Amino acid sequence: MSSSAPDFSFRSIALPAILPTLLFSVGEGAIIPIIPQVANSLGASLAVAGVIASMILLGELFGDIPSGWIVSRIGERTAMIYAALLSIVGLVTSLAAPNPWVLGLGIFAIGLSTAVFALARHAFMTSFVPRHFRARALSTLGGTFRLGYFIGPFIAAAVIHLTGSTQSVFWVHIVGCVGAAVLLLVLRDPAEALAEKRVPASKSEDGALVAAESVGLFTTVWASRAVLARLGTGAALVGAMRASRQVILPLWAVSIGIPDAQTALIIGAAGALDFGLFYASGQIMDRFGRLWSAMPSMIGLGVGHLVLAITHDLASAVPWFIAAAVFMSIANGLGSGILMTLGADLADQSNPAPFLGAWRFTADAGGAVSPLVLSALTAAVSIAFASGVLGVVGLVGAGVLLRYVPRYSPRHPR
Repeated sequence: MSSSAPDFSFRSIALPAILPTLLFSVGEGAIIPIIPQVANSLGASLAVAGVIASMILLGELFGDIPSGWIVSRIGERTAMIYAALLSIVGLVTSLAAPNPWVLGLGIFAIGLSTAVFALARHAFMTSFVPRHFRARALSTLGGTFRLGYFIGPFIAAAVIHLTGSTQSVFWVHIVGCVGAAVLLLVLRDPAEALAEKRVPASKSEDGALVAAESVGLFTTVWASRAVLARLGTGAALVGAMRASRQVILPLWAVSIGIPDAQTALIIGAAGALDFGLFYASGQIMDRFGRLWSAMPSMIGLGVGHLVLAITHDLASAVPWFIAAAVFMSIANGLGSGILMTLGADLADQSNPAPFLGAWRFTADAGGAVSPLVLSALTAAVSIAFASGVLGVVGLVGAGVLLRYVPRYSPRHPR
């Protein structure tokens, strides 16, 4: 890798490497805030709307299992193109859905495609970007997804205002997927361009690096059960709180009667803070240690959920909702990259892919379960009770991280 480092220029690959990801994430960012509203318009109860919204996260979890194998077999670019096509199928299904359950099927397909698309671009960055540049490249990639999630809701609000239809927002993601696929077809594959500058022996490592993430995934989970049962539980709780925030904000807006377009604007504005903090989070972790990012993030997400729980029935519920959305976005932004960084700290540096696959699956499992728990508690008691329970979960997660991060990922002196 070092031999190719002097020839590497991230600027030369930024357009084909980053722009398709931005288009895809803008579309996904547009639809996430409106999924509960669409489900509600199709007759879903508040609890069922929460289940439908969670399908995108459940799809990502199931997509994690074969995505490494798929990418290793057909390549990053081809995998991303097929992922975009699968997403379009899911979007058309969602657009034409006659009932909430068909909508859920479409959203699940979008989640599957997201897992493959994200891993393909991550695999490219891991395989081809020189080690000394890798952290900045991955930070840029993560920031690209957050930028899309920030821009998307504003586009959604504009589309709803112009068309008067919430379901029309699915067209935003369709356009994003088509644009991403066209760019991937027209622009030269950056992997091919960089492969020409690398020594031939290294090319065989690319597929192995990605394939290792899915081959023997559950074997790796079992082999790493000690750390995954401890710090991995903390990672799962981080994933759970992030997923809960993603689902509960639009669901809460439905429950207190905020219009669809206004919901998208509120979530989009809060997303600006989330996006703006991704670099600061990395600086905090590098300078002060991982715990200084993890703890404020988890405590903030927990407190944000608790604030929602006690303000649902107040006359000032809408201002409190806005305040909680902003507060949780700041907390989420402070934790940007924490899971990726902890995984890298724990992985075998000579062969990191198997453990990283198990680590990602563990975190995504928490993210997939959390919205289902939220929906179950909402159906059984109320959304305010569900938010309160998850707020406590967030504080418990902070305690788990406080105990195990120093043990497994101590701060290394510079």
